[in-house]
Amino acid sequence: MSRSVQALAYARPSALTTEGGTGLLGLETSGGLTPVGREAHPQFFAGFLSSPQAAARGLLAVADVAAARYYQRALRASLDPVVTAGGDRLRFESFSGCCGVYARLDVLPEGLDGADTGHGTTNVDVNNPLREALSRLSGDEPLHLRVGPDELAVTTTDGPVVEKKVPLPDRWLRGFAEAQVITAGFDLRAELSAAEAVRFLRTLPRTTPGAGAGAGGRGSLWVVPAGRTLRPTTRPVPGAVCLPGPERLTALQRVLRHATALRVYGPAAPGGAATAAAWEVTLPGMRLTLTLSPEPSRGFSGEGAVLEALATDEAAADADLVSVLLSWEPRIDTADLAARSGLSPQRVRAALTRLGTAGRVGYDAADAAYFHRELPYDAGRAEARNPRLTAARALLADGAVHLHTHTAATGGPGTATVRSGERHYQVREAAGGVLSCTCQWWADYRGRRGPCKHALAVRMARRGQTATAPATTANAATAPATTANAATATAPTTTTAPAATVTAAGETR
Repeated sequence: MSRSVQALAYARPSALTTEGGTGLLGLETSGGLTPVGREAHPQFFAGFLSSPQAAARGLLAVADVAAARYYQRALRASLDPVVTAGGDRLRFESFSGCCGVYARLDVLPEGLDGADTGHGTTNVDVNNPLREALSRLSGDEPLHLRVGPDELAVTTTDGPVVEKKVPLPDRWLRGFAEAQVITAGFDLRAELSAAEAVRFLRTLPRTTPGAGAGAGGRGSLWVVPAGRTLRPTTRPVPGAVCLPGPERLTALQRVLRHATALRVYGPAAPGGAATAAAWEVTLPGMRLTLTLSPEPSRGFSGEGAVLEALATDEAAADADLVSVLLSWEPRIDTADLAARSGLSPQRVRAALTRLGTAGRVGYDAADAAYFHRELPYDAGRAEARNPRLTAARALLADGAVHLHTHTAATGGPGTATVRSGERHYQVREAAGGVLSCTCQWWADYRGRRGPCKHALAVRMARRGQTATAPATTANAATAPATTANAATATAPTTTTAPAATVTAAGETR
């Protein structure tokens, strides 16, 4: 498994102390991005928390996920959480080492008392002594939160005194990106009161029934609304929501005494297949959300939800335009972005999906909106080292894609043959543009985990063929980038391939 080493440098360890009867929670920051550029130790917040105990336990829950592996538990995992300041709120995020659980604590404006919130994204140090101190926090004493160094640390520290070097697998980066794109397809499926939420979560099994049953979801647990609560079921009946691996919700136990409600988000039931789902506990002035991959043994990194967005030049050009208009908004208004960019709302949403694959935006199901953040990692690796995307581009470069019918020219479904090794695979386009393939990946998943490398190569080839088609008007090539012709005007130059074979120079590695 490919991985790099993430170096984190903090001015000093994060700590919880007491001064004059007031708790002081200092979260130290590592290098991150802000509106003025990259900073070694950005400062995001200094003020009081409205609900100190709930905030402390919510932060512990996020740290629990960062240090956990819910599959292959013998392997270590410990990555410091990421914090994003959005001007009116703080979002603490983490991802499990097995790439199957994404956690986020949103400290909303009503949870922050008497101070302005900055803008930017960075890592925060959550060390073992801090975890122990947060676990012991009790009572209703005021708690002052500082995210970033105080003035004394800024003026007296010559260099970092705490350094951490942790392995950062490519799967972790891809999983972070996939989770955002998948969550954007969720809707609210169920809502429980505080009492019912506590009762339901405390009765969940600690292991998945029939774990290891396979990709079809036969070993998954499902829940269906029943009156004021949720009823577990082993079958995806109408209205059911998948609960893949109930033991992965353990981190929610940290905050149950402070819960005010439980909300469950997910896609429409896909005929029996296991799906991802998001479980949100609302707290006073905060929300804690755990998003689970479709199976405990199946991390988000292989879901393939981002592949279509990565394969299109139009979305790439639009994403470059949209990215310069972002400014760490806690809620991104697509209509406003469309007006400012000159793009249609549909193209703005596609551009945001593309930005999500690089970790540059997240998605909040409670707000049904994207938010801006910049992961303090080399997010471009999520695209460059995606196995299926890399394989599809290699097929194009080798001239392995043979298009039988060009959909853009005929308006009907098309077919293609893709040579991969010693075998040839048939790719067919059905109504609605869905590509099916004769390979084993399609037979196993039927598109539930994104396109196979053969279908992805065909999609790229057809887009490349469209980009090289003769212009229909004299000024088409010079159309402004913000018009509907932007993708054609800015598409990479392509080379002329042998008859019936399409290769795009812009897709080679």
